[in-house]
Amino acid sequence: MIRNPWRHNEPLDHAELARLLPPPADPRLAADRQDLLEEYLMSEIHQSDHAPAGAAAPAASPARRRPLRRAVLFATPVAAAAALAVVVSVGGAPGTNTVAAPALVKAPVVQIEEGSTVQLASTVREIAAAATARTTPQPGPGQFVYIKSRVSFMSTRNNVDTGESTTWVQPLHDREVWKSPDGTKGWLDEPGYQDKGGITLDNKEPRKQSTYQWLAAQPSDPDALLKSVYATVSGDRDHDQQAFREIGSLIREQLVPSALAASLYQAVGKIPGVVVIEHAQDASGRDGIALARLDPQTGERSEWIFDRETHQYLGSRGVQVREFDGVKPGTVVEQTTIVTRAIVDAKNQRPGAGQATV
Repeated sequence: MIRNPWRHNEPLDHAELARLLPPPADPRLAADRQDLLEEYLMSEIHQSDHAPAGAAAPAASPARRRPLRRAVLFATPVAAAAALAVVVSVGGAPGTNTVAAPALVKAPVVQIEEGSTVQLASTVREIAAAATARTTPQPGPGQFVYIKSRVSFMSTRNNVDTGESTTWVQPLHDREVWKSPDGTKGWLDEPGYQDKGGITLDNKEPRKQSTYQWLAAQPSDPDALLKSVYATVSGDRDHDQQAFREIGSLIREQLVPSALAASLYQAVGKIPGVVVIEHAQDASGRDGIALARLDPQTGERSEWIFDRETHQYLGSRGVQVREFDGVKPGTVVEQTTIVTRAIVDAKNQRPGAGQATV
């Protein structure tokens, strides 16, 4: 989710972008903060900072951001800084493939359902058993993990004169990602939110925790696996929430081997604060049961939604439970749904007949 101040007819310039980044050589940058900066750069920086059609332009206010939940693309602040320079030159030059993002729409609001731990153990067992029963294809040399989803993330703009804020979201749109097993090669195509045709995710030093190879090497014991996940988080933010998000990013935009998927879900059941939501809808409107956790800092509840019968992962939803930074309770701040997960033979190739899908 992205929070932007309103700037009427004022493009995001280099100086403003630079303020969003830490000094490139700063070794103290927390891993979670580093991830947010990298994700922001590569997934959102091409968007035009414009209002939905017919919306009035409030006065500008300082940008305030909450954690994003997009796939991590780069591993170091230096790489993020280098990416900034590329983005500025590409996004600002006439005649490039950069396109204006579609007008935002008002965020949906839902009734907040209370979470419970009463059925947590049994729900986790059922989800883990279903994951074990599924056959997951294994990518070979030169192949790519392909994930197509439909997503919508939020952008809040505040009026400093009136103190009012309006919560907008991106229209639901397609997002396609290709990832090599080792994470060094990839592609992202998100029409309207990236350059026409997509952008490269190639990186010589990918963040290993986001790769298929790292996942395949993880222990299958839930306790050992959870310890491994906690070892990847750092900083001042709630470590339990970071661990929950770390696993959530893997099951949403990566291919997880069946046995490991089962262990991941069992590990999640051991994270303090995780609850079951009986009714939650993914971005396609499918009703399912969810594993969820409330972020104590932002008041946003992250929900992973599973089919009620098959316990297949459907997608995710972020719901504001406690008002924060002008976002009202019940506001849906993000929605995703998985359309296709597959193994393909080349970057930019989409699955066809005879190719393994999940």
